[in-house]
Amino acid sequence: MILSGKTLEKKLEQQELVIVPYDKKCIQPASIDLRISNHFLTIDENNSALISLNKEAIYRDIYVEKNGAIIISPQSFLLATTLEYVEIPSYLTAFVEGRSSIGRLGLFIQNAGWVDPGFKGHITLELFNANRFPIEIPVGRRVCQLVLAELDQEAERYDGKYIGQTNATASRVYLDYDRSK
Repeated sequence: MILSGKTLEKKLEQQELVIVPYDKKCIQPASIDLRISNHFLTIDENNSALISLNKEAIYRDIYVEKNGAIIISPQSFLLATTLEYVEIPSYLTAFVEGRSSIGRLGLFIQNAGWVDPGFKGHITLELFNANRFPIEIPVGRRVCQLVLAELDQEAERYDGKYIGQTNATASRVYLDYDRSK
């Protein structure tokens, strides 16, 4: 069951769900909007001839002033992070969806998969500019929405490889147990 905005507000007030900083204006009918922070990662094209699932990718950090903006070139990809730190209780899971108004400009904002029950940290976002024009995104802008759903039973403790992340976090797929040797 997807949680309503009223239920989200109640869970935030009772601190069952944690979102910091929390802005009540970000509550929507069935989600809460999240804002973009000032840290980004891009694949370092000067040091990468190939991206492999079995090896750590080489990224380059980009920091934007707190009142600045990032410009995403056409057909380019960046990792970003939410301004908000979140703590999801073990009986909820969350999906990150780009805002429709931003998607209509050709900017796709996703989080691969969903946010696991028990996750704590800032959420890394995948941004792709599908347009033929650069797109400017101001730091602090609402760019995505967090949709929360109840589980049929409480999940086991989450100890995934992204717990506690504070900035845009590079892929750690090379750490997967099923990787090829």
